[in-house]
Amino acid sequence: MALRKLKPVTAGTRHRLAPVFDDVTESTPEKSLVVTLKKSGGRNNDGRMTMRYIGGGHKQKLRVIDFKRNKFGVPAVVKSIEYDPSRTARIAKLYYADGAKTYIVAPQGIKVGQTLVSGDNVAPEVGNALPLAKIPVGTIVHNVEVKPGQGASIARSAGSFVQLVAREDVYATLKMPSGEMRNVLVNCMATVGAVSNAEHMNESVGKAGRTRWRGRRPRTRPVAMNPVDHPMGGGEGRASGGHPRSRNGLLSKGKKTRHPKKYSDGLIIARRKK
Repeated sequence: MALRKLKPVTAGTRHRLAPVFDDVTESTPEKSLVVTLKKSGGRNNDGRMTMRYIGGGHKQKLRVIDFKRNKFGVPAVVKSIEYDPSRTARIAKLYYADGAKTYIVAPQGIKVGQTLVSGDNVAPEVGNALPLAKIPVGTIVHNVEVKPGQGASIARSAGSFVQLVAREDVYATLKMPSGEMRNVLVNCMATVGAVSNAEHMNESVGKAGRTRWRGRRPRTRPVAMNPVDHPMGGGEGRASGGHPRSRNGLLSKGKKTRHPKKYSDGLIIARRKK
């Protein structure tokens, strides 16, 4: 997976760093594994706008991803690597030996025709899913569960991974992508390897219109608003706006917003680097 620099034919391609889709082997998704993705435009069920700067965007189909990998002991063959418009990573289509089909988040280095399996007593190879209790210490993993059987919620975006650094009693210690160290129960599932499409972080969209294609509308700066619209609005000339704060008056840029008694605080060993 690499990026290509476009020739500066237009202003939009001058600084464009576009992805190369040479790792994608199939362009049409599996019909049984997609559902309709309805756009809300930021409106709730009363039709009132509750989230600003959402609207437009290209029509998409949502690929149903298997984050649980709970078909233990059933081998699956990788049939294709596909593009998913609603996530940064590539996805892989699996055909199980019992006839089932699923999508998973594609690990880095996975190939079409490769056989993957999940369970307690499988080899810790790239793409295989197994409990943290069975993975060797020092291994890089992704798609990690926080609660057993809940489905993966840690390290799912392009290029991300966590490292299993220690294991003691019922807890495994993970080093998160942010640098945070935290404990997770050893019977939580994880997939060996890092997530595909690691070059995603270096992409450059090139023009504002490409952001509109993704369903994001232009965001108005608070200091450009009137006092009735935002606490930082108003003033004579180009006023800086005073202390940075949100639209409803909460201080930002430094004020801690995490709940002081969050349930997972006891599982965090070391906070992320600031």
